[in-house]
Amino acid sequence: MASIRLRPGLDVSAYADEYQRTKLVQISDFLDANVATVLERSLASLPWQLVCQNENGQNLLFSKQEWAALSQDRRGEIVRGMHERAARNLGYMYLTFPMIEAYLQRQAPEHPIHALTEFFNSPAFIAFAGAVIGYPHLTKVSAHATSYSPGHYLTRHSDEGEMYERRAAYTFGFSRDWQPDWGGLLVFLDDDMNISRGFLPRFNTLTIFDGVAVHAVTAVAPFAPRSRLTVTGWFRDDPPAG
Repeated sequence: MASIRLRPGLDVSAYADEYQRTKLVQISDFLDANVATVLERSLASLPWQLVCQNENGQNLLFSKQEWAALSQDRRGEIVRGMHERAARNLGYMYLTFPMIEAYLQRQAPEHPIHALTEFFNSPAFIAFAGAVIGYPHLTKVSAHATSYSPGHYLTRHSDEGEMYERRAAYTFGFSRDWQPDWGGLLVFLDDDMNISRGFLPRFNTLTIFDGVAVHAVTAVAPFAPRSRLTVTGWFRDDPPAG
């Protein structure tokens, strides 16, 4: 795979103006198309884990093998609990791969996903991100890959972080030709809980937004023919790891 770098011609000042006005900006064709395609294909070989929450708000993680090893009754019990909490606007369910943790632990060191982790934490990208959001003190970018299959969702919430270290949120999409009817939309809610803005998952598109705004990912429809693939995380200003 060719090295990952900022695509020439990105109009940082225009993105910064848009973010200043609306606290959200989308950047299409963010990476070289060939590089984005290699990354897209590499997601298929990730060791995905199902992430959800229990009744105490604690994360539960299941590998494919761990989930399959559970009895049908136990799987049904877990899913029913997740749905009950989701009806009360609590929790989430999707597949995840922790990119930062995997990189630091040198898991599958030749996997192309690590090149994206390095790129997001490169001086060039951190400077770009800081210029777009108007905050020059970023120190690092968190990242995890996500795969939303039919029935997966992320209920409404806001992102500040435990120490308010999250200065902006982002998603980087790898979904081609996604249709609105398939669900999986990134939506933003106003004070009356109406959808003020909604965005279709798109391929090679970087979306940067103020994570304090209430937002959600709508449930992926049961008839969606494929998964919604993104890398997502936060632009942060707490000390770098390591």
